[in-house]
Amino acid sequence: MAATATPPTPPTPSTPSPLSALSRARRVSWITPRGELLTPPRMTATAVRLLVQVCLVVYLWRGLYANTDSSAGLNETQAVGYAVLAVLANRIRGLDRSAGRDMVIQHLRFGTIVYWYLRPMKPQRYYALRALGDQLYGFGWVLAGYVLCLAVGVVAPPASPSVAGVFAVSMLLGQLVLYYVMMLVDLMCFWTLRNEAALLILVFAQNLLSGVYAPLWYFPDWFITLSSFLPFQATLGVPLSIYVGRIGLDDAFGQMVIQAVWIVLLALLTRRLWALAGRRVVSQGG
Repeated sequence: MAATATPPTPPTPSTPSPLSALSRARRVSWITPRGELLTPPRMTATAVRLLVQVCLVVYLWRGLYANTDSSAGLNETQAVGYAVLAVLANRIRGLDRSAGRDMVIQHLRFGTIVYWYLRPMKPQRYYALRALGDQLYGFGWVLAGYVLCLAVGVVAPPASPSVAGVFAVSMLLGQLVLYYVMMLVDLMCFWTLRNEAALLILVFAQNLLSGVYAPLWYFPDWFITLSSFLPFQATLGVPLSIYVGRIGLDDAFGQMVIQAVWIVLLALLTRRLWALAGRRVVSQGG
């Protein structure tokens, strides 16, 4: 009798090893920082811009306190330290991707956003890794600027190791809140393709209500009350107020709980918006 041929077994797709997945994540997160490091003029411009901004805010706030010892519960050392730290912290998410056409709104306009959905990596994971790389690169600039400002006496060190630890935790929570806030801004582009003006307004509102331009303690009471219902001050105003002593350690825990609540709410909202955004992506021509 003739032997019956056994049909070949189809190959099973190989699952990537944890090491290869980690290597892929590292390469994705390193895309934008590598572009900066390979462009020395951009790094020089960043250093000069940071130096000019720090010098300007130092002279501005020292001039404002020339005829007063305290205002809004802050003395000159606290106000100057807050302003300098705000300039430095704003650099954490300061990478500009527009030159490389790597912003979400640019990908949507040119149609290249479809590749985010064709890769073997979920678009929200790709987005998170890119943001992580940006923030780690920006943190390098912040750390270098902070050490320099401490050395020249522009910024005072934390009042105690406990304040430093609470500030570090609050700053991490604030960066997570900022990550989700900026993700919401980018996700809005899926529904409004021509929204450069809206994006600029949202970025301005984020900087104003988070305390980048000035501590919220200087604003009227109604403005402070309004901002307390929004997530913006949880990004930067809270951790910097803890650092300079405007928020004591007794009140810091409650503020960090509010930061954690905002993280959970924004994470749930953005997760839903990613699912809805994927339905709006159309690949034409096959």
